[in-house]
Amino acid sequence: MSAITNAIHEKTSSMNRKEKELADFILEHAREIVHMGITELAERSGASTATISRFCKQLHFSGYAEFKVKLSAELAGEAAAPAYQDIVAGRPLTDIIAAVESNHLRAIGDTARLIDRKALERAVLALRSARQIGVYGMATSGLVAQDFHQKLVRIGRSAHAFTDHHMMLTSASNLTADDAAICISYSGRTAETISALRCARESGAVTISLTKFGSNLLADLADIALFTSPLEEGMRRGDMASRITQLFLVDILFVALISDQFEEYVPRLERSFQMVRKYT
Repeated sequence: MSAITNAIHEKTSSMNRKEKELADFILEHAREIVHMGITELAERSGASTATISRFCKQLHFSGYAEFKVKLSAELAGEAAAPAYQDIVAGRPLTDIIAAVESNHLRAIGDTARLIDRKALERAVLALRSARQIGVYGMATSGLVAQDFHQKLVRIGRSAHAFTDHHMMLTSASNLTADDAAICISYSGRTAETISALRCARESGAVTISLTKFGSNLLADLADIALFTSPLEEGMRRGDMASRITQLFLVDILFVALISDQFEEYVPRLERSFQMVRKYT
């Protein structure tokens, strides 16, 4: 199952009857749909073109055209990639190494195909122009938040990362319209991170979510939604591939920031490296 079809499958329980019929048709005929126009899909599924467009937007696509392009790319990538491998008892170490490598590579590839470049550009612009940046996440996502924080500090950006709920809210309440908040949660349902994003929005800051792909509250509330592969869901996963994909997107944001302001940030990066080496 691709990331997109997986997200559709997860969402069916909250759909109305017409949307569920459309979802069932898409799940059953995914490989055919990539060759259909919206009118043909409407005729064959029994849904209106308006329902199809609304359905695609609920999954954070701009419309049916983008949905079809991303679905086509995912299905092509899925055919060439090995399946995710779960943790099993008594496995030889050689097989464990190969399985973890395969899972991480697959997760990064799935995430790369899901990237909405316009959303990514908006996120880079928001971070570039922000006076200060709040980075919030709990548990494993908190480790990713701390990683992004230390990267931002290395290039001289005013940034703060918090994994404690009260400190998230304290930080977010002091943001302004000149600031940005990036809120990280694989599920998109972490209550503490959602409240931090709400607080940051209320303070006027631009809000960026980083979640697994699909409709979830954190992404729905954010000004800019970025997504990673959701296919580790349901495994005895230990937050491995999901963490790797979050770090992958954080690295993309960081490199894009430096590339965008190369003459300013590269000397800062070099100076921070040299000073750490000098005093440690």
